[in-house]
Amino acid sequence: MTISEQVMERSQPRRYRKATVAIIGLLLVLFSLTMLPPLFIGLLYGDGATTPFLHTFALTLSLGLICWLPLRGNTLDLRNKQGFMVVVGFWILISLLSALPFMLSENPHMPLANAVFEATSGLTTTGATVLSNVDNAPHAILYYRAQLNFVGGMGIVVLAIAVLPLFGIGGMQLYRAETPGPMKDEKLTPRIRETAKRLWYIYVGLVVACALAFWAAGMNAFDAVCHSFATLALGGFSTHTDSIGYFHSPAIEIVGGVFSLLAGINFALFFIAWKNLSLRPILRNAEFQFYIVVLFLIIAVACLALYATGTFGPWESFYHGFFQTASIVTDNGLTTAGYPAWPQSIALLLVFGSFFGGCVGSTCGGIKAFRFLLLFRQSAREVRLLIHPAAEIAIKIGGKPTSDRVVDAVWGFYFLYILSYCVLSLGLAATGVDLVTAFGSVAGCLNNMGVGLGETATSFGVLNDAAKWMLTLSMLVGRLEVFPLLLLFSRDFWR
Repeated sequence: MTISEQVMERSQPRRYRKATVAIIGLLLVLFSLTMLPPLFIGLLYGDGATTPFLHTFALTLSLGLICWLPLRGNTLDLRNKQGFMVVVGFWILISLLSALPFMLSENPHMPLANAVFEATSGLTTTGATVLSNVDNAPHAILYYRAQLNFVGGMGIVVLAIAVLPLFGIGGMQLYRAETPGPMKDEKLTPRIRETAKRLWYIYVGLVVACALAFWAAGMNAFDAVCHSFATLALGGFSTHTDSIGYFHSPAIEIVGGVFSLLAGINFALFFIAWKNLSLRPILRNAEFQFYIVVLFLIIAVACLALYATGTFGPWESFYHGFFQTASIVTDNGLTTAGYPAWPQSIALLLVFGSFFGGCVGSTCGGIKAFRFLLLFRQSAREVRLLIHPAAEIAIKIGGKPTSDRVVDAVWGFYFLYILSYCVLSLGLAATGVDLVTAFGSVAGCLNNMGVGLGETATSFGVLNDAAKWMLTLSMLVGRLEVFPLLLLFSRDFWR
């Protein structure tokens, strides 16, 4: 190796560090623009809360420029390590910066722990809130909460990937680090930038359709837009304290349930169906079929249980059960009809269902249908191998064999996910809350579902600051799917 090659090799880590900081700075510049729509809403309605967004915009933009401008020439194709560092670092930074409007606003005026919890809940599309009454909040704040869901739904990083190539920055490693699910290398188009754009076109198109449906069902325009953001992002932030129950409308609940189901489907399937002008790519997809069967079984059980326990009559049991089950199992988290007062057996069923989530490539949280389908097929194979030990049995999804690497990754993820749930639940119990609240709250935050049990069934504001910080971490662990955060604590990662 020549001297020049040795010098270049030694300088590579420094160049990658500079490139990482530069990309995070550019992402912050892009993210600062999200403060302008709520600023406009505040001016439009004239009910205050404009200054906090102006200050947050200025601070975020300045911080982004400070990170990006001096290092903008260090644009390298990132390795896996740098991709994960960018995504984790960016998510932590925007969770902190997004808390500023809540801290600077007079209504609501939140301390640090509450503000970071609320902001992280919105961005991770969890929908858990520390607010006990949102009806009197300014329109700018209500819109901002819904917009946090919208931005976090498809992921601001995925949106940025469509823009980064304009600055000479490749986005494949960011896409791999940001995209949920075990099959991160799938692309709808040959260029990753085009893939990101297609996903956002589909996402925005469904948001518009959902807003129009809510408006036609009886919501005013503002509520329809905000709830469409929350529904398609499966985020759960509402403009009313009683959430969807505020409207007392079967039509609105049915619309919310239908679009929650749609948001739980792999968005790549929507693109393929639109490209082929046929629903067959969706209907014949093995994960979609498994997702629909499981979801409708839980819906049927919930509806029958509501009727059998005398909670509601036949019609009310159907539409309340349909909406609430679709909302919680897909990790939307919008609620209705006094849900916290429902029989605990039904609430527990839905909390367990929230671990299921929806399909890979959707906006849902949880473990996701593909992983459960793969684990089910793997378990069935193990039973057959006990009977025929010498047999060679492949695990097939959609008629195609699944590689052992994918199976191993799913088992590893499942173990770490359940381990995280147990550790975080025990940690929350150690802060002084009862076990029902601890296990229900962590399930609501880790699965990005947003509805707790016990004391947090209506609001997380009753918890102490230590518990809120722990649940904030739970949201990030669930949204980033364990591995990116865990990598930061690996010795090999930093070598």
